[in-house]
Amino acid sequence: MNDEPGLASWLQLTLTPGLGAAAIRGMLREFGLPENVLARARSDLSRFATSAALDALYSGAVEAAVGRAMEWLAQPQHFVINLADARYPRGLLEIPDPPVLLYAAGRLDLLQGAALAVVGSRNASVQGESNAESFARAFSEAGLTIVSGLAVGIDAAAHRGGLAGVGSTIAVLGTGIDVVYPRKNAELTRRVAEQGLLVSEFPLGSAAAAYNFPRRNRLISGLSRGCLVVEAALASGSLITARAAADQGREVFAIPGSIHSPLYKGCHALIKSGAKLVESADDVLAELSGFQPNRQARNSLSPGEASGVEGGLLARMGHDPVDIDSLCSAAGMSPEQVAAELLRLELDGRVTALPGGLYQRLEKGNGGKR
Repeated sequence: MNDEPGLASWLQLTLTPGLGAAAIRGMLREFGLPENVLARARSDLSRFATSAALDALYSGAVEAAVGRAMEWLAQPQHFVINLADARYPRGLLEIPDPPVLLYAAGRLDLLQGAALAVVGSRNASVQGESNAESFARAFSEAGLTIVSGLAVGIDAAAHRGGLAGVGSTIAVLGTGIDVVYPRKNAELTRRVAEQGLLVSEFPLGSAAAAYNFPRRNRLISGLSRGCLVVEAALASGSLITARAAADQGREVFAIPGSIHSPLYKGCHALIKSGAKLVESADDVLAELSGFQPNRQARNSLSPGEASGVEGGLLARMGHDPVDIDSLCSAAGMSPEQVAAELLRLELDGRVTALPGGLYQRLEKGNGGKR
């Protein structure tokens, strides 16, 4: 809970319709703390806000919204952090458009640690999700907090990996912090609130809106030392986060993939434009200036996993989708033998079946050295 004096005044400003963050920051620069802003004459504030916004500033609707926010804040592990708060994340103070106020639920200490954004496609492949989770786990075990957007696909996998290590995870929402979206991630949202941190700049009750998500992406990168794009098409919103990271002076990393997969076109475009190509967690950790990783983390494949990768049919599959006939020719095996081996590998999580009778190799432990 946050019972800082004057917090209701911060809420009153930020919950006023039509009063944007830039206008509020202008008022704060001119007049000081929100209590001082609210004490000014309407004519003084008219330089920063429209007549409609000033009418709303003292309305019953805004007063009720402030009351709801204070009720939410009274619950355990709920926080509201403003620009003047010592707990406000330093990284966000460095971006061009920092939010005036943040709602947070969970482990607030995670805002002060070293963090890495891990983002990617909502329509991720099985391999992409596997990569995201294993890389995020390796980073979290090394002490980095994983920041992502709680979308389905790569984001969700990154949060799961973050929760598996000491670094944990921060989910930056494109809705109000009390809104569960998407519903498919309800259980993951609960876990992040309990073991990690949920963060939103949007008022309580804010529904999912298309324009909110590109806006929240600047916070994902702003909270982080760098941004790793795991799997992304050319039109992916993850590229917005990567561009924001570059504009904010953060490192940008990308995992390459098959040249035949549209889900890696965005990653390849980032690499062409200067993002660092990543094959292991150490490729990222080595580039994060000043960060000292926890070297007790598990950074490599186990001997059993390594031998499985290198031997038998799996070694002949390559990394692109392949059909059974091609595998029969490459391995000198009958279709029955190949089918049986593929089933074993699929049950072991080393191969996935794709539409059209194709199969693709999956990597385990890609967060570590290869």
